[in-house]
Amino acid sequence: MYFRQFYLGCLAHASYLIGSGSEAAVVDPQRDIDIYLEDASAHGFTIKHVIETHCHADFISGHHELAARTGARIYFGAQAAAKFDFVPVHEGDEIVMPNVILRFLEAPGHTPESISVLIFDRESSNAAPWGVLTGDTLFIGDVGRPDLLGSRLPATELAGMLYDSLHNKLLSLPDETKVFPAHGAGSMCGRNISNETSSTIGEQRRFNYALQPISRDAFIKMMTTDLPEAPSYFSRDAQINLEGPVLIDEFPDPIAFLPEAVQKMQRGGHLILDTRPSSQYGAGHILGSLNIVGRKPCEARRAASGRD
Repeated sequence: MYFRQFYLGCLAHASYLIGSGSEAAVVDPQRDIDIYLEDASAHGFTIKHVIETHCHADFISGHHELAARTGARIYFGAQAAAKFDFVPVHEGDEIVMPNVILRFLEAPGHTPESISVLIFDRESSNAAPWGVLTGDTLFIGDVGRPDLLGSRLPATELAGMLYDSLHNKLLSLPDETKVFPAHGAGSMCGRNISNETSSTIGEQRRFNYALQPISRDAFIKMMTTDLPEAPSYFSRDAQINLEGPVLIDEFPDPIAFLPEAVQKMQRGGHLILDTRPSSQYGAGHILGSLNIVGRKPCEARRAASGRD
């Protein structure tokens, strides 16, 4: 079994590549999919499965792009309202690779369609799962917020689902089961997420405040009180991810404007962004323009997490 975590610091986002034999699955891919294609190619894998643990609201996912580039199938929880073809997965459904089994758990709460993915190493004599990809249901030190769907479902209803998913499913796993979430510290999808990017069920059972013994009603109150305001762009990102983002190759080329046209648009109220290095901007720029330095996309910190 090959397993790798990709961590994108600027989004506090973790995604995963799991390979066995000649095939691989990618879970919760970021928009820049070249990192998965390069890693899969380096290890002789063909990406055949793209799994979304839920509809992401904090970034545009690479699921549509990755499927278009590789021919892989996209897997979503059966409750997902996606507008494109996908494999709707239910409790107990599996993806079987030569030495790996990926088994799905329905784990609603953060969203109605949220799933977790159990990883079984078929080469191990241990019948228990080696790890679980928890998406935004369970973080390290925290759990997913239930209030990010706006008016689509009451936060109290989702918080009750979250309690059931955590206590009836994830906490029933063995303590040694490794935990790999979709986000780390800095994400708005939780309130108290740790800087660590992996853990175990046992460690979370002991130290995660949201997993301590508590009644369902008390948990619902705790998870729906004093929450930070949800960023306004979350609903737009979720809509794009459910519709299927436009493929990068289909974006139109930037349009060049003559100086006279730029000046006319500026007089009409358009804002001019200057993306050159600040030293060049300081040496001379269009009056009234704003300098927002254009940099390469933040690099993914590729950290192998346990098995290679």
